[in-house]
Amino acid sequence: MKEYKVVSWKMGLSNNNQRLEDTLNQYAQQGWRVIQVAENFQRVILERDKNR
Repeated sequence: MKEYKVVSWKMGLSNNNQRLEDTLNQYAQQGWRVIQVAENFQRVILERDKNR
């Protein structure tokens, strides 16, 4: 079984790419993986196995 998480992302003026990369890496350490980026990078949808 899978579980999903929707992360809302607000674009900043500086270090936006680095902040996004850091955030995604933190979720990846918890077992999440990106399955979709929606609405001009404002929403990132993550997935992981629920029974991991």
